[in-house]
Amino acid sequence: MRARNGHNSRTSEPTFVSMDYRDLWRLLLLLSATALLGAALGHAMAALCGVLLLYVLWLHRQLRALLLWLRDSKAHEPPEPPGMFEEIAVEIDYLRERHKKRKKKLASYLKQFQQATRALPDATVVLDKDGAVMWANGAASRHLGIRWPEDLNQRITNLVRMPRLQEFVREHPASTIEIPSPTEQNRFLSVLLAPYGKDQWLFVARDVTQLHRINQMRSDFVANVSHELRTPTTVIRGFLESLLYQKHLAPPAWGPALEQMNSHAERMQSLIEELLLLSRLEQEDHVTNPQPVLVSELLSDVIKQARALSGAREHLFSLEAEPTLRINGNNNELFSAFSNLVFNAVNYTPPKGIIQISWYRDEQGAHLEVRDNGVGIDEEHIGRLTERFYRVDQARTRTEGGTGLGLAIVKHVLLRHGAQLDIKSKPGEGSVFRCDFPVSSIVTDLPGPAAELRLDHRG
Repeated sequence: MRARNGHNSRTSEPTFVSMDYRDLWRLLLLLSATALLGAALGHAMAALCGVLLLYVLWLHRQLRALLLWLRDSKAHEPPEPPGMFEEIAVEIDYLRERHKKRKKKLASYLKQFQQATRALPDATVVLDKDGAVMWANGAASRHLGIRWPEDLNQRITNLVRMPRLQEFVREHPASTIEIPSPTEQNRFLSVLLAPYGKDQWLFVARDVTQLHRINQMRSDFVANVSHELRTPTTVIRGFLESLLYQKHLAPPAWGPALEQMNSHAERMQSLIEELLLLSRLEQEDHVTNPQPVLVSELLSDVIKQARALSGAREHLFSLEAEPTLRINGNNNELFSAFSNLVFNAVNYTPPKGIIQISWYRDEQGAHLEVRDNGVGIDEEHIGRLTERFYRVDQARTRTEGGTGLGLAIVKHVLLRHGAQLDIKSKPGEGSVFRCDFPVSSIVTDLPGPAAELRLDHRG
């Protein structure tokens, strides 16, 4: 069969440049002969119409044969006469074979992908745009209890019933969360959700139990050591304060030593208190029993303490806050986080510098912004600022009395409130620290004053 065997000689993409014009010449010759014969008989027009009608019927027959062959190439033959229809059949046959090869190659790739994901120790699930299971590997059964293919087209939020996971799948955040394994006690999973293909999502859960245990051991160690150091540090500070109070009875040479010892004891006690606070914050990833917090009043208290810290440096403070804007949370934790941000701005802004605090809401939620025109921070340090004890300038931080834990506390407080910290800074141009709280944290059913709070004063 010519059309079916024609593709065997094809080595490149199909082209219609080589298509002959035999059908056109045949038609022209037939019409010319018919016209001459009809003219000789005195019925030229009738003869031409008859021939054209027969030609149309022949075309219809050829098209029908082509259609039947397209529908079922095994049961029907393509149009046989050489010409345009044969060329079309050859081109279609070639495209069919190329499509089969591509399909076979894609099937091979898909098989390799499935084999690779089956071998992964991480639970891997392919979800559609509605969160329904389209495919899952064997690890998904061990870690999540999702069985393939029994759970096909089942929503993952119905198979793994965890409120935090349901919110994670619904909102598709660009981050990971840690959840306990629904199938094994004392096991923890780190969950990632990434876009995959067209309107699909790749749900990956990794076993991080060992890492979780190491972090827990570190946290417990720090908490225990801090707790054990708290009592002796308090005793030492008490005796040092007594000695300083009666330093006139001591030799004059002891004065500077006692002052330095007391200064370091105060710094040690501050470090211990912050370590204990950080350990408490790490115990849970959310606030238990949150209450409405009137942030404008909280910020007023922060400003008062910032003025005292500024002292003779005479920083200019500006506070603009929506007085009715409340959020659900823990008042003490939020005060600690906000005060750390403002006190950092005081410590790293030159005398008579400007520190602006804003508390507002928009479509994305509620926001606290602390802006200063201080020394600024290089881009390379911004990603590590919230790490424990990370310091951009070691010497300056020790001189200012910082512990290196302030921004770590801010990060954990915000995580417990479902918020995020955004940092923008340039050396010599100052910094902007913004806390972004979700819309769900805003309290809207409590009355409050209508006027906007604005405070401008020098410390």
